[in-house]
Amino acid sequence: GKINYKMRDAIFSRQRYWGEPIPIRFENEIPIPLSTSELPLLLPEIDKYQPTENGEPPLGRSKEFAEKNYELNTMPGWAGSSWYFLRYMDANNKEQLVSNEAQKYWNQVDLYIGGSEHATGHLLYSRFWNLFLYDLNYIDHAEPFKKLINQGMIQGRSSFVYRINGQNKFVSYNLKKDYDVQAIHVDISLVNHDILDLEAFKNWRADFNNAEFILEDGKYHCGYEIEKMSKSKYNVVNPDDIVEKYGADTLRMYEMFLGPLEQFKPWNTHGIDGVFRFIRKLWRLVYDEQGKLILNNEEPSKEALKILHKTIKKIEDDIEKFSFNTSVSSFMICVNTLQELKCHNRQIIHDLVITLSPFAPFITEEIWHSAFGYNTSISHANFPVYNESYIIENEFEYPISINGKVRSKIKLPLELSKEEIEKIISNSDTLDKWLEGKTPKKIIVVHGKIVNLVL
Repeated sequence: GKINYKMRDAIFSRQRYWGEPIPIRFENEIPIPLSTSELPLLLPEIDKYQPTENGEPPLGRSKEFAEKNYELNTMPGWAGSSWYFLRYMDANNKEQLVSNEAQKYWNQVDLYIGGSEHATGHLLYSRFWNLFLYDLNYIDHAEPFKKLINQGMIQGRSSFVYRINGQNKFVSYNLKKDYDVQAIHVDISLVNHDILDLEAFKNWRADFNNAEFILEDGKYHCGYEIEKMSKSKYNVVNPDDIVEKYGADTLRMYEMFLGPLEQFKPWNTHGIDGVFRFIRKLWRLVYDEQGKLILNNEEPSKEALKILHKTIKKIEDDIEKFSFNTSVSSFMICVNTLQELKCHNRQIIHDLVITLSPFAPFITEEIWHSAFGYNTSISHANFPVYNESYIIENEFEYPISINGKVRSKIKLPLELSKEEIEKIISNSDTLDKWLEGKTPKKIIVVHGKIVNLVL
């Protein structure tokens, strides 16, 4: 039958006001709300508070309820998932929900991660249940979770075509202002860099088989909007397709790279190429184009140790802050630097792949076994220890300013005194063309920042 929306609203408003069971009865499996005169609905006494032999809720044991076809459920679907974590503390205790000793040991849930929609359901009910049990002295903490993070939604990038009203003719995006058009969502699989595949579009739907197009530059340009992913908007990205083309590690890292965890972020498949290139660069640090292992056992350079340990420190900090997008950036900088250094050092790559493994578990596991010969999983490896001594700067590239204008740069050890720096600058041939034979009246050294020469 048709849904009576006023009836539906009455049911749920009464549910909120009167509590459960939901005050309805069923007639031919159609829910009918009770009249106001029948409310509040009082629960009958029953002999056993266990499901019936037929699997009905305990209220199924009441003849009154059975005869009147009342709703038998007295718990919302959220109820079980709202307190189960408390029972996990002491699952075999037959006397209590959870003992005081177990509570003191486990305490609250350390971290709750859920989307905003999830938070208004499970999270809300969990807090209600927890406070209820706390008020009855069954548990010793009022709040169930120590920390809450609401992750943002990944949004879709919808594509549009523009049909001239009353015709089966479509006009390109930048020409639509000259026509009376209707915007129509088009499947994103038919669009590449906002250019529509005309033949694929005509084959997409029967009513578009004979479509005509008004093009610009010989192409049909689509419009786009950022919206919630939905089948009705044809903007849903199938993870299986991404994994098939780029691999699961690329998908994982690109999702992290899109932006801060808590923010809503638009998906753009074209942006995934950068992460895919990063994965390939990492592989090339270990294997050459012919698949030959190229790791060496040489002493690692200062530059390689420096970028590695800067990365280890950054990843440690970022994981604590759930700042995964900046972690991905740090990994990219590290791999690019190692590539520039032509670093294929076994020690450096060993610690790098362990640090990367929570972000890209598949390629790091493969390198762990094939390149390093381990039999156990990389997930069991100890996280590399950050060593601050490797990132302490020993040198500084001083800008050399002559009469207020920076003319050159000279790299000098940071341990040099101001007097030693002055002496080196005075005897430097690199400044001759700027000094024009003149002797500086004054040399001002700002240690670790700049050297100023006044002529």
